[in-house]
Amino acid sequence: MLAKSSTISWQRALIILSGAVVTVVVISCLYLARIICIPVALAIVLTFVLRLPVLSLQERGLGRTPAVLVVVLLAGLLLAGLSWMVASQISGLLAELPKYSKNVEDKIHSFQNLTKDNSLGKMIRRLSTAWNHPEESEEESGEALNKSSPSDNVAKVVVEPTGSPWLGLVPSVLGAVLEGLAKAGLAIVLTVFMLLKREDLRNRFIRLVGHGHITVTTKAVDDAGQRISRYLLTQLFINSLFGLLVAVGLFLIGVQYAILWGFLAGALRYVPYVGTTVATLFPIALSLIQFKGWFQPTLVIVLIIGLELIMTNVMEPRFYGQSIGVSEVGMLIAAAFWAFLWGPIGLVLSGPMTVCLVILGKYVPQLEFFDVLLGDEPALDPHVAFYQRLTARDQDEASLVVQTYIQTTSPEKVYDELLVPALIRARRDRDRQLLTEDDEKFIMQATAEILEELEPEVKEAGTNGQEAAVTSQEPGTEDQEAAGPEPIATDDSPLTTPEASILGFPARTEADWLGLKMLEQLLDPRKWKVEVVRDQWLSSEMVSMVEKMQPDVICIGSMPPGGLAHTRYLCKRLRKRYPDLKIVVGRWGLKRHQEETRQQIKEVCADHVTINLLETRDHLQAWLPVLAQGSAHRDSAAGVGG
Repeated sequence: MLAKSSTISWQRALIILSGAVVTVVVISCLYLARIICIPVALAIVLTFVLRLPVLSLQERGLGRTPAVLVVVLLAGLLLAGLSWMVASQISGLLAELPKYSKNVEDKIHSFQNLTKDNSLGKMIRRLSTAWNHPEESEEESGEALNKSSPSDNVAKVVVEPTGSPWLGLVPSVLGAVLEGLAKAGLAIVLTVFMLLKREDLRNRFIRLVGHGHITVTTKAVDDAGQRISRYLLTQLFINSLFGLLVAVGLFLIGVQYAILWGFLAGALRYVPYVGTTVATLFPIALSLIQFKGWFQPTLVIVLIIGLELIMTNVMEPRFYGQSIGVSEVGMLIAAAFWAFLWGPIGLVLSGPMTVCLVILGKYVPQLEFFDVLLGDEPALDPHVAFYQRLTARDQDEASLVVQTYIQTTSPEKVYDELLVPALIRARRDRDRQLLTEDDEKFIMQATAEILEELEPEVKEAGTNGQEAAVTSQEPGTEDQEAAGPEPIATDDSPLTTPEASILGFPARTEADWLGLKMLEQLLDPRKWKVEVVRDQWLSSEMVSMVEKMQPDVICIGSMPPGGLAHTRYLCKRLRKRYPDLKIVVGRWGLKRHQEETRQQIKEVCADHVTINLLETRDHLQAWLPVLAQGSAHRDSAAGVGG
């Protein structure tokens, strides 16, 4: 056992080390080869964006190659026109900035007058004086250091260049421009070929990741490609509309270079959560130095905040339909990661690339870790989260998990889908000695208390559902309604006599007893009298208890793992003593070998074997008419005998 455990630990450590090495290598390649990776990433995003327009032209009878060339040419002309307009606006802005120096001085004087006679103004002046006039000790030390020595009197010769100073910047500027043009050209060429050869690229990708699952992977990749294209095209439309509205609004307010600020607003909106804030600072700063008053800057702030609220709360839900599946934290981490690797262009591309990775992670099993790391879905299944909180002895949060789950599904399903799987996990971990005895006791006690909290909601939901089913199925409800509603029983004082009785025996552990208590809550107390034995009894004691209570049904609760042999033995003893009694065995939560287990128990003793609590309840409901008739015969016979 120790050798096997050490081998598993060694293998796990090797896997972790290999994953870390691969991650470091991939990140290093992305950084060192960014001059190639950036155009490739940009081409992939552009391919997804332009895919739908190309398909639209092809559906109208245009060939693939002409459609690709037309769409790419139009997109290139649009980008070139926007780049020229933005460059001309930046040039004009830099030329006109000195004209606004007077307005800046007036704003400063206005602020100084505002803080002239209060504590804030005094603090600002004190800090300004400390900054401009250092302490006397520092002045003295400075004077001591500045005392000249004979060698300091030597004349210094400074050689100044005779040419224009800006000529030294030409190589660096020209190199940056040429590098940018090369990246743009490579991205355009790659986009054209990716659009032309998209089926070939798709098939190669499927062969890499879909070995052995060609059909499923093909459907997943096609669906993922359509979703990514639709999302990116919708995002382009919304961001462009936002930038256009910002430009029009700023133009109406009178802010100069509105086209530049609109372009920045639309482009920076690709940066998640902070892009709009950064884009807002530029027009606000210009409005502060352009206008003498404060009215126009306030209008700029109101305009951009209002448009952002409309886009976020009205336009995006309408066009996206639902969340794309990326968490806020994941998007911010991805933005920081791509900005660190590729700079500003990585920051802009971080949103689309993250969305692509998350959607692919939902469909491609080999890339599932992207969905886990960056997706907005819970990292743990509800029953795992519930169990995890119980193992941490956090009963309050475990109860919160249950209440949250009830809000999204029927209260009756919470047992089979949340509590039973958690109890099975606890039993399995206890058998593996991963849980201590105290931990197991806490989990059972906390689950029992949560069951008490759930009882009113579950019984109300079950009663309402059964009444609705009876009303919809029985045609003669008019006479019943005229006679008045049937009295509803409460737990403390039932107004009707139950029609049948059930005696529940846990097979082994307290988890089985909790399962029987869940079944009791699922059954209508007006129709069923349920008695659940709390402690582990011997077979002879169980037989005596059946003789005493004379139930209509015996229900044996038995949760996996294990317990099958003991359940079969107990069931066989009861069947031998009471051959005509109805016996139901609940192997609640069983996932594997269901039919085999049913057959093994049925052939020995049980009338029926169920694998979840709702199935047990429904089967008992189907037996109820026959059981109620037999119970009435026994009561009448007992009355005659008395």
